[in-house]
Amino acid sequence: MEVQLRELEILAPAKNRDIGIAAIDCGADALYIAGPSFGAREAAGNPLSDIEALAKYAHRYGAGVYLTLNTLLFEDEIENAVKLAWDAYERGCDALIIQDLGLLNAKLPPIPLFASTQTNIRTLQQAKMLESLGFNRLILARELSLEQIKEISDNCSVHLECFVHGALCVSYSGQCYMSSRITGRSGNRGGCVQPCRSDYNLIDSNGKVLIKDKPLISLKDLNLADYIPQLAQAGITSFKIEGRLKGVSYIKNIVRYYRAVTDNFLENYSGFKQSSHGKLHGGFIPRPLTTFNRGYTNLYVEGSRGEWNSGDSAKSVGEYIGKVESTSSDSRGNLVFSYKSQERIGNGDGLCFISPKGDVTGIRASLAKGKTVYTNDKISVPPGSELYRNYNHSFEKELESNMPKRLIEVRVNFTNKAGATTLEGIREDGERVCVGIEGVFERAQNREASLSAIKRQIEKSTGIYIFILERTDIEEVLFYPASVLNEARRALAEKLESVLITKNSNEKSASDRASLVTPVILKGKTLDYRANAANSYTKELYRQIGANSVDDAFEISAPEEAELMRCKYCIKFELGTCPSEGSKVKYNEPLFLENRGKRFRLGFDCKNCEMVIFG
Repeated sequence: MEVQLRELEILAPAKNRDIGIAAIDCGADALYIAGPSFGAREAAGNPLSDIEALAKYAHRYGAGVYLTLNTLLFEDEIENAVKLAWDAYERGCDALIIQDLGLLNAKLPPIPLFASTQTNIRTLQQAKMLESLGFNRLILARELSLEQIKEISDNCSVHLECFVHGALCVSYSGQCYMSSRITGRSGNRGGCVQPCRSDYNLIDSNGKVLIKDKPLISLKDLNLADYIPQLAQAGITSFKIEGRLKGVSYIKNIVRYYRAVTDNFLENYSGFKQSSHGKLHGGFIPRPLTTFNRGYTNLYVEGSRGEWNSGDSAKSVGEYIGKVESTSSDSRGNLVFSYKSQERIGNGDGLCFISPKGDVTGIRASLAKGKTVYTNDKISVPPGSELYRNYNHSFEKELESNMPKRLIEVRVNFTNKAGATTLEGIREDGERVCVGIEGVFERAQNREASLSAIKRQIEKSTGIYIFILERTDIEEVLFYPASVLNEARRALAEKLESVLITKNSNEKSASDRASLVTPVILKGKTLDYRANAANSYTKELYRQIGANSVDDAFEISAPEEAELMRCKYCIKFELGTCPSEGSKVKYNEPLFLENRGKRFRLGFDCKNCEMVIFG
């Protein structure tokens, strides 16, 4: 009996078509991308024609394209959202990622549905509810531990996806209303102004400033590359990279990084396989520290806390280089400095200094001579400052000029019997095609040389295929000109290109979802604004599964005071003053975050080990 291998997927973000193609070329198994609207990133919309072109490109490798339809929808938007879903389906998209549960009561196309991380999947109860509603995949909250992931996997039959890399929201996803409160721009509708990256004062109940002007709720970036084996064994099948607003160099670098990490896992562990086709050949070596990051954390994956705050800056400081030894000025007053490090700074590199007092300054290196750097900036940097590089000019050039080739392996059987020569090509997905070589050819004078020539001409790449001569069955060795063998190989590639790779899908169809008997999970419950019900479709769905009453979403009717964020992150823990960790430090509470005259009260739910921000 053949063992069924679990498919593992590297899921990459695509701000646009070109970035999506670059991600596929660097080894992504699937992409997620927004259409012209409702995509949870106002600055990352795309025309359907581009999505169709991207789907065609991805499908050549058996890779998927998922449309993000993951904002809360107002009543007058449902019709357009459903139309977009159908358009995406007809243009070749493989799944929809949705947040608004009201869409389940609308007439969606027969396409797999993925529950967005915005649906707040951080408990087994929530996971089972979404599974019962017919979702094919659940995108889990970033804050879960391996143990919690395994509990969900052991008790649910749907596919599980988790974020493994990129920016972290401080609040549980889908439960942040701070941007909406401050500016009217809702994070649940793609308009987040990122208040978690702002500087705040920490103030006690007497008005005393405990910490001044620091990004107190800005987190480091996630990096779970070292946990790919554990995540796969816990039940994750899709490893998601955050970054639909990131540029092409970031996507190339990080996707190739996770391709290498995952391939290493697949080579050393049985029971798993890549979900798409094609291996990378040549090209740049990934360097994850060189592209945008705020420092890295593994967050709560091990079930314990660490230092999650991004430090003195909410921006990317980059890779650590060393320390500033001395500074001076040139004749124009521009900064000149020397530094101590094993690394070398190059012309055009972007640099970041963090002074001993925590001040953050960014500049560009104009000219680097040895360990002395000349700039065009009239600034002062004290000796002893930490030096980081957040833009590596030479590496950026390499990312442009030294791309890998993604090639699908085709095994070739070369046969010459009864005067007929045929080549059978067997693609990675099992697809078989045949071509014949016609013509009259002389008997080879040197058998070994002729066989070597056949192997040499067949074992080349054509288009997206690389050919391997697996078997020869030859009654009489003939001399085939190189041009004839090359043409036969190209004919195999052309035939294979005309037959799309089909993915084995065990996804539920729309008819399957319609036949589900949904349990009354929310029987007797009253749901407040955190249920994110912004339309009648969503309210009706909640009533169908037992809710007594459903309040309007925050974006429809905001409470006078509300829980704006609930976080696994805790300021007290970061400051070393957590009472659960044995600290005896007492504050005059409540504590407040203050920014531009606005105060937000902090609450500490120590029973659940969570911090809450009210406002």
